[in-house]
Amino acid sequence: MHICIFCGSASGYHAAYAQAARDTGKLLALLGHTLVYGGGKIGLMGLVADAVLQHGGKVRGVIPGFLLEKEVGHEGLTELIVVRTMHERKQKMAELADAFLMLPGGWGTLDETAEILTWKQLGLVHQPVALLNTNGFYDSLLRQMDAMTREGFLSPRCRQMIFAGATPKEVLAYLTAS
Repeated sequence: MHICIFCGSASGYHAAYAQAARDTGKLLALLGHTLVYGGGKIGLMGLVADAVLQHGGKVRGVIPGFLLEKEVGHEGLTELIVVRTMHERKQKMAELADAFLMLPGGWGTLDETAEILTWKQLGLVHQPVALLNTNGFYDSLLRQMDAMTREGFLSPRCRQMIFAGATPKEVLAYLTAS
């Protein structure tokens, strides 16, 4: 499978986030999956990509040219696809992906995940979506999704479009079984 991971270009303040990224990358490689991600060499993005590569896996990065010019592009990938815009990046990653996985991150991670969930709601993509809730990082977001459902802004069917798991093994098992 080609599993697209959305995650931070920072590593966060808790060592658990970096460890979860490395564990996810290692497990991806050992299971024979290919990582599709934003092509960066920094933060959790770089850690997950490096772990996949260190364990013999394949990594396909997708990065806009302006970020590559800022020297944040990972040069050691199996393949690095350069696009013009952030939107083209999301579109290309979606085209390459058999599943989507969200690790901790900031605005970009939320943007990518919200767009994929919106596309899934509209029937534009059909791949499974999961988030890795390391250290309870996404507890508040999950409560917000529940509130959106409870208040009538998100159908129960749409709320079920994202699976939350506590370990890389749990979320990858979900994604590969879906």
